[in-house]
Amino acid sequence: MRPLNKLVPLLALLAGFAQAAAPSNGKTEPDAPPPPPMPATDSPVQAAEQPEVRIIEKADSTVTEYRMHGKLYMMKVTPKVGAPYYMVDREGNGRFSESGDLGGDNLAPPRWVLVEF
Repeated sequence: MRPLNKLVPLLALLAGFAQAAAPSNGKTEPDAPPPPPMPATDSPVQAAEQPEVRIIEKADSTVTEYRMHGKLYMMKVTPKVGAPYYMVDREGNGRFSESGDLGGDNLAPPRWVLVEF
Protein backbone atom coordinates (compact mmCIF):
# COMPACT_ATOMS: atom_id res chain seq x y z
CA MET A 1 0.00 0.00 0.00
CA ARG A 2 2.89 2.38 0.41
CA PRO A 3 3.44 2.97 -3.34
CA LEU A 4 -0.23 3.93 -3.69
CA ASN A 5 0.19 6.58 -0.99
CA LYS A 6 2.92 8.27 -3.08
CA LEU A 7 0.95 7.97 -6.33
CA VAL A 8 -2.19 9.79 -5.15
CA PRO A 9 -0.47 13.13 -4.33
CA LEU A 10 1.44 12.97 -7.64
CA LEU A 11 -1.79 12.48 -9.61
CA ALA A 12 -3.44 15.35 -7.74
CA LEU A 13 -0.49 17.60 -8.56
CA LEU A 14 -0.61 16.67 -12.26
CA ALA A 15 -4.38 17.27 -12.37
CA GLY A 16 -3.82 20.77 -10.95
CA PHE A 17 -1.27 21.57 -13.67
CA ALA A 18 -3.61 20.30 -16.39
CA GLN A 19 -6.47 22.44 -15.09
CA ALA A 20 -4.25 25.55 -14.92
CA ALA A 21 -3.09 25.04 -18.51
CA ALA A 22 -6.64 24.72 -19.88
CA PRO A 23 -8.36 27.92 -21.09
CA SER A 24 -10.63 29.34 -18.41
CA ASN A 25 -13.51 30.47 -20.64
CA GLY A 26 -13.67 27.33 -22.77
CA LYS A 27 -12.73 29.19 -25.97
CA THR A 28 -9.74 28.12 -28.00
CA GLU A 29 -6.98 30.48 -29.09
CA PRO A 30 -7.33 31.76 -32.69
CA ASP A 31 -4.85 30.34 -35.18
CA ALA A 32 -1.93 32.48 -36.27
CA PRO A 33 -2.48 34.30 -39.57
CA PRO A 34 -0.95 32.63 -42.62
CA PRO A 35 2.50 33.85 -43.70
CA PRO A 36 2.66 36.41 -46.51
CA PRO A 37 3.25 35.07 -50.03
CA MET A 38 6.82 34.71 -51.26
CA PRO A 39 7.99 37.35 -53.75
CA ALA A 40 8.24 36.24 -57.36
CA THR A 41 11.79 35.25 -58.29
CA ASP A 42 11.24 35.59 -62.02
CA SER A 43 10.37 39.27 -61.91
CA PRO A 44 11.89 41.38 -64.74
CA VAL A 45 13.90 43.50 -62.30
CA GLN A 46 15.68 40.54 -60.74
CA ALA A 47 16.21 38.83 -64.10
CA ALA A 48 17.88 41.95 -65.54
CA GLU A 49 20.31 42.24 -62.62
CA GLN A 50 21.79 38.78 -63.09
CA PRO A 51 24.41 38.02 -65.76
CA GLU A 52 23.63 35.66 -68.59
CA VAL A 53 26.06 32.73 -68.67
CA ARG A 54 26.66 30.67 -71.79
CA ILE A 55 29.00 27.65 -71.85
CA ILE A 56 30.58 26.69 -75.17
CA GLU A 57 32.31 23.30 -75.40
CA LYS A 58 35.14 23.11 -77.95
CA ALA A 59 37.52 20.28 -78.82
CA ASP A 60 40.46 21.76 -76.91
CA SER A 61 38.76 24.03 -74.33
CA THR A 62 35.57 25.19 -72.64
CA VAL A 63 34.60 28.86 -72.95
CA THR A 64 32.19 30.38 -70.43
CA GLU A 65 30.75 33.71 -71.60
CA TYR A 66 29.31 36.24 -69.15
CA ARG A 67 26.89 38.85 -70.53
CA MET A 68 25.07 41.72 -68.85
CA HIS A 69 22.14 43.28 -70.75
CA GLY A 70 23.20 41.29 -73.82
CA LYS A 71 26.76 42.70 -73.83
CA LEU A 72 29.70 40.31 -73.44
CA TYR A 73 31.99 41.57 -70.67
CA MET A 74 34.03 38.53 -69.58
CA MET A 75 35.05 35.07 -70.78
CA LYS A 76 36.57 32.22 -68.80
CA VAL A 77 38.65 29.89 -70.95
CA THR A 78 39.34 26.46 -69.47
CA PRO A 79 41.73 24.51 -71.71
CA LYS A 80 41.75 20.70 -71.59
CA VAL A 81 45.42 20.95 -70.57
CA GLY A 82 46.59 23.87 -68.46
CA ALA A 83 45.20 26.43 -66.07
CA PRO A 84 42.01 28.37 -66.77
CA TYR A 85 42.27 32.08 -67.52
CA TYR A 86 39.89 35.01 -67.94
CA MET A 87 39.47 37.48 -70.79
CA VAL A 88 37.93 40.75 -69.55
CA ASP A 89 36.63 43.80 -71.45
CA ARG A 90 37.79 46.43 -68.95
CA GLU A 91 36.90 49.50 -71.04
CA GLY A 92 33.62 48.26 -72.52
CA ASN A 93 34.87 48.75 -76.09
CA GLY A 94 34.96 45.08 -77.14
CA ARG A 95 38.71 44.60 -76.66
CA PHE A 96 39.49 41.76 -74.30
CA SER A 97 42.68 41.41 -72.30
CA GLU A 98 43.86 38.35 -70.40
CA SER A 99 43.43 38.63 -66.66
CA GLY A 100 44.93 35.40 -65.34
CA ASP A 101 42.94 34.21 -62.34
CA LEU A 102 41.35 37.61 -61.46
CA GLY A 103 43.35 37.78 -58.23
CA GLY A 104 46.20 40.02 -57.05
CA ASP A 105 47.05 42.82 -59.51
CA ASN A 106 44.43 41.55 -61.96
CA LEU A 107 41.59 42.22 -59.54
CA ALA A 108 38.86 44.28 -61.17
CA PRO A 109 36.57 46.21 -58.82
CA PRO A 110 32.84 46.18 -59.55
CA ARG A 111 31.67 48.95 -61.91
CA TRP A 112 28.12 50.10 -62.39
CA VAL A 113 26.58 52.12 -65.18
CA LEU A 114 24.66 54.96 -63.54
CA VAL A 115 23.45 56.80 -66.65
CA GLU A 116 23.63 55.65 -70.25
CA PHE A 117 22.84 57.87 -73.27
